[in-house]
Formats: sequence, structure tokens, C-alpha cells
Amino acid sequence: MTDERLQVAVLGGGSFGTAIASIAADNGARVRQWLRDPALIEQINREHRNPRYLPNYAINPSVVASDDMRAVLQDAEVVFIAIPSSAFSAVVRQARAWLKPSQILVSTTKGIREEGFKLMSQILEEETGFPHIGVLSGPNLASEIADKHLTATVIASDDPYTRARVQSALGCDYFRVYASNDRYGVELGGALKNIYAIAAGMAAALGMGENTRSMLMTRALAEMSRFAVALGANPLTFIGLAGVGDLIVTCSSKLSRNYRVGFALGENKTLEEAIESLGQVAEGVNTVSLVREKARREDIYMPLAEGLYQVLFNGVPARQMAQMLMQQEQSSDVEFVLPRQDVFEARRMEPGAEET
Repeated sequence: MTDERLQVAVLGGGSFGTAIASIAADNGARVRQWLRDPALIEQINREHRNPRYLPNYAINPSVVASDDMRAVLQDAEVVFIAIPSSAFSAVVRQARAWLKPSQILVSTTKGIREEGFKLMSQILEEETGFPHIGVLSGPNLASEIADKHLTATVIASDDPYTRARVQSALGCDYFRVYASNDRYGVELGGALKNIYAIAAGMAAALGMGENTRSMLMTRALAEMSRFAVALGANPLTFIGLAGVGDLIVTCSSKLSRNYRVGFALGENKTLEEAIESLGQVAEGVNTVSLVREKARREDIYMPLAEGLYQVLFNGVPARQMAQMLMQQEQSSDVEFVLPRQDVFEARRMEPGAEET
């Protein structure tokens, strides 16, 4: 008899990779998870726990961890790549010899590669040329998924087959999978919100109030959608889970790695101290620099990203930077309703504007 269960591979042994591996197994899939650390592999297979990233989470016992890339990928119909952006390209290249064009490749990584300003799904396209490529993104704190809190995510792909198979693989009574065809916008939303979570953490550490947090999050949404639309994304994507949804949870939760980095910076720790105390990758730190540089090249107005860059890399105190941002020229609220240039044009028509 043949095993007709869905075959799923997960590349990566972090918290999110572990959580989705177990969800797929709960849904009846045969799941193989690839990671490098032999000791961690042995613990996952023996104890059905990942003590490094999700120590209290009981992994579905049918998930099999391995460092044999070929065995993990063999016969897999859906391959989730949950690797930090810094190692993403290298792991995909390592996997390439055993990947097949019929497989569905889904990135869960919320980051950007410096070389060429490439998103992870673009790297998948470049390295494989395969037709079934998608992105999984949304307000998805792995520890809450592990605790089976009601959670929703987005599978974004131009390919209807990819969207449907991922919905079948992961959709369950506590994890709901919505579909989008704006892969670029969904992926940019996941990467960009990490920047503003750092700012939210700093604001919390500085004792700023709810008005400030509300302002910060809505201006962050305006800024990230402005940036993404300038690069070809759909602005409506940002009113969904992968935009405002992911932004809310990342800017509000102490479980967010980027929020915790920002909080440490707001407590006057150095960037190095903040990262060391975290003990995990905070994708937003690298993203700040990449987005700031890209915005400058493309002439995209990004005051929050610029301010964060000055705090992170030039030693400007967080409170001083907040005051400087408040002193900038006031513009429009929602640019897709009232363009910024229209506001500035009206300003030039005010009495006495010629003298300023």
C-alpha cells in the first residue's frame, strides 16, 4: 500500500519552523524537519521537544528531525524554508540538488538580503526557477502558535495551486490560512514591520503613552505601505493580516524579538548588548539599514526608518530622535487619499510662505 498522506519538509529548526512542522503533522502530513545540530535533532526525535526555541511545546511525535537534506526533501510535495535571512541563500543552494520543479517552495522568513535588495521568495526564484513559490507571513508569534492560541496567517503566491495546498497543509481549528496573490506586498510587510517593532520597544522603555504608541503604529503603517507601493506592491495588502495585523502584534508584544531589542535600546543599552541579551536573530536590525539605503536611492520618504538608523548605528539617543521626528514638517495622513505633494503645494500658497 502507498502512503497517500501529504509529504511536508521543513528546513530550519527554529521556533516557527518547529511550530509549522508540528501543525502539518497534526493535520495528518508526513513531516521531515532538517536542522544542523545533532544534539538538537536527537532531542526532538527522542523527547518530541525543541528545548532551545520552544522548550515547553510538545511536538507531534510523527515529526522526524534529520541533518540529511536529501532524506528530508525526498518525496516532499511542500517545502517550508524557515531559515534566517543571513543563511537563507546558502541553505537553498545546499538543497537545490534534491529539489524538483513539481515541489511547492514556501518561505517563512521575514527578511531582506543586502545584495540586490532581494526578498526570500525572489531568492527561491533565482536559485531554482520553479513555478510553485509562495510566502507565509502574518501576525504569527511562534510561542503562541505552540500554545494553540487562535492565529491567522497569509499564504501569498501568484500560483493558485500553491495557495490551495498550503491552506490544506496548515489550516486547522487554531491556525487559519488566508490567501493572497500579492506575494511581493505580503513579503515586504513581513520584513518592514520588524523595523517599527524596534521603535515600539524603544517607546515603551522610554515610558511613552498609548497616544504615542497609536501614532507610531499608524505612521509606521503609512511608511511601510508607501515604501512597498513605490516598489510595486498593492496598497490594499497593508490593511490585511500581513500588513496592519503583523504590525500590531510585533509592535505590541514582549514576545517579539525586535520589540525586545528596541526596549533594551530604550534602556540605554548598546546595540551589541541588546542583541547579546536576546540570544536570537532579530531581523529588524539588518532591515533598518537596508531599507534606509533603498529609500534614499529611490527617493522614498521614510522618516521613522531614518530615525531608527541614527539611533542604532550613529548613537543618537532614542528620546532625542523622537523629539526630532515630531518637529518635522506635517504632511498628509493617508497618502493614497491625499498625496503628500498636495499638502506641500497648499503650504506654499499660505500668506508669507514666500518668505520662509
